[in-house]
This record gives sequence, C-alpha cells and structure tokens, in this order.
Amino acid sequence: MTVRNPFRTRASVAAGRLTAWLSRSSGLGGGGMIGGRVTLALDPRALRRLGRERTVVLVTGTNGKTTTSLMLTRALEALAEVAANSDGANMPDGVLAALAARPDAPYAVLEVDEAHVPWVAGQLQPAVVVLLNLSRDQLDRVGEVRGTERDLRAALAGLPGTVVVANCDDVLVTSAASAAVRPVWVSTGRRWTGDSTACPRCDGLVGFRGKDWSCGCGLARPEPGWTLDGDLVRTPGGRQVDLDLRLPGDANRANAALALAAAHRLGVPPHTAAARLRTITDIGGRYRTIRRSRHSVRLMLAKNPAGWVETLRVLDEDTPVVVAVNAQEADGRDLSWLWDVHFERLRGRQVVVTGERGADLAVRLCYAEVAHWTEPDPVAAIDGLPPGGVELVANYTAFRDLVGRLPGG
Repeated sequence: MTVRNPFRTRASVAAGRLTAWLSRSSGLGGGGMIGGRVTLALDPRALRRLGRERTVVLVTGTNGKTTTSLMLTRALEALAEVAANSDGANMPDGVLAALAARPDAPYAVLEVDEAHVPWVAGQLQPAVVVLLNLSRDQLDRVGEVRGTERDLRAALAGLPGTVVVANCDDVLVTSAASAAVRPVWVSTGRRWTGDSTACPRCDGLVGFRGKDWSCGCGLARPEPGWTLDGDLVRTPGGRQVDLDLRLPGDANRANAALALAAAHRLGVPPHTAAARLRTITDIGGRYRTIRRSRHSVRLMLAKNPAGWVETLRVLDEDTPVVVAVNAQEADGRDLSWLWDVHFERLRGRQVVVTGERGADLAVRLCYAEVAHWTEPDPVAAIDGLPPGGVELVANYTAFRDLVGRLPGG
C-alpha cells in the first residue's frame, strides 16, 4: 500500500495537469480549479500527500486573503521557494493545484475560502493559520457568518501544533482564534463592526470603549503583541517597522501587519519582510492604473459590505466612478448586501452604473440619493465619461471580465 499510494498520487496529479492544460488551450479557463478537481477525484488523499514535508501557511477571512497571501509569499521567498495559489483559486481544488504545480517548494502559502478551512487544515496540518476578519459575504453560499465562526473555532481547537495569527480587533476572529493553543494577536484597528454588536459566544451585547471591547461572558479583546499605528507596526520586542506600502488604504496596511507577524514566526525578520512588501504594486490587477483612449482608469475590487467600506475610503473625491455589479455563482446570487453599503458617500460625483445587475444597483443608488446613469456595457461606461481619470469599482466576476477586456489586462 505504501508503494501504490505515492504512484496513485503522481498519476492523479499528471491527469489533473493534463486536464488543466486542455482547459487553458481551449480557452475555457485558467485550468487550476478543474485540474485540482480531477486530481482529488482520482486520489482523495492527494492534498494530504502533497502537503507533507512542507511548511504550510493558510490565510483565511472574508476580505484580504489574496493580498495577504501575496505579501506572505513575497516575504517567505527570502528563505526559499514558495508554492502559492496566487490566482485566487481558494477552494480545495485550487489549493491542491497550487501544491501540485510546485512539488519541490519547501514552503506553501495558500489562501483558503473560510468555509473550507476545517477540511483543508485537517489535511495539511499547517504550521501557521492567518485569520484576517469575518463579516457577512455570499449568504446564499456561505450562510450566516456566526456559523462560519463556530466552524473555524472548532477547527482551530483541533490544531494543537498550529500557530494562529489573528486580528484581535475583530470580535468574531478573536472568538474563533481563542480556541487555538498558540494564538498571536495583532491589532490592526477596528473598521467594520456591522457583524460584531452581539457576542458570538453568548449573544450578549458587546461593549466598545476606545480600542477595547468586551462581553459580560468574559470574551474580550486580548492584549496584542503586534500593533499597527498608521504606517508603523510595533513588534513584540518594541521595535517599529515602517511599512511604506505602494498599495493604498488602511485595509492593506492591516493585511501587511498580519503578514509581518506570520512571516516572523517562520524566521523572516520584520524589516526584511517589510522591504519585500514594498515591491508589490498591484494584486491581480487591483489598484493598477491603465490607459484606455482618453482615460486613465484605476481598477478596484469590492465584493461585500466590509470591502466596500475600505474601497469608498480610498476613492479619489474628484474622479468619476464606474460601478459594475454581477451576481454569478462566484459572486453570490444574493444582492441584499447592496443595502448594507453606505453608497451615500458617492453623492455629488459623476457615477455610472453597469454590470449584469446594474438595475439592482441603480435602485439602491436612487434610495441613497446618488445621481447616476446606467450603461449596460462596462467598457462603454468608461468611454462615455469625459477625458481624464476614472475610478472603476467592480465585484468579483465583473472585475475579472473587465480586466480581460481592457488594454494591459
């Protein structure tokens, strides 16, 4: 049996790679998901075997997985080769494909959809899990966020050898990570509190006072070892690291603080990691500015209420905005989240609504008293604006499709 199983895994990986190649060659997709799916179908234990003898880091949470994973990958490359699902394929199929693509890499940094962490972590027994944030997202697929927190809590309790690097300013994250044997607490600042008014342990009211928060049942904000303060990260030893990122916004600085803490646990000095993070200018096309005819278009991604909070903060106030919304399977069919976004911040600006579900967004903007017009084709929406800068904000599939159509995409 011990002889047959490695052969079975190798054969399954080879079949997955062939399937991925066929998918890419025929223009049906990138191939990572279908290749991993074929491999797992042929060998259900392939993920466990491909993860052996590696130092594995899992990155999860509602927002920031792709960004933080890229940051950690860039930092750990100071030590050795890293396997990573940098294309954002974060289901088990994509995780397996990433490991199969770099079989000799001693490190693996894998973003994992939060609903799949219990199974993936059980297979890979990671050295580190990075837990970023938890908020409502794709309710039709993932369900209520408190159920996700309970599942993560149970999974982390069953990983005694894993270090959990967690955001202590997020109530749900703290509840989940408190079950870990070895949590490392990072303070990134509190921004989205829409899912944290009630305690996930007892349903009691969570009280907030300054940076601290607590519930009468005893769940409270832990003392952080790492603290983000503006552009500086304070380490447990009291040293300060200047991030000076080329990516905009508080959310990316928060991601960087968590990445520094995780990289430090694996032997990368914070200043070395920070220097490598400064080389990152875009995340799969996000934040990149491209030229299209008379326009300079900055590409932004926002998928849920918490993500929109951060995106609205970094939009240039004097620049027209094109907003594209789809509701395909990868986005979540349920668009009720539109009513949790404070679109009122777009009042007084030139706003164009587009995407497959532009009509739903237009209704929301009417109630927000945001003047706008609708253009079904996203590229035509850009072309219809006056020459100059454009802020383009799209959810997942709308962003993916637009990047493919625009020059340089």
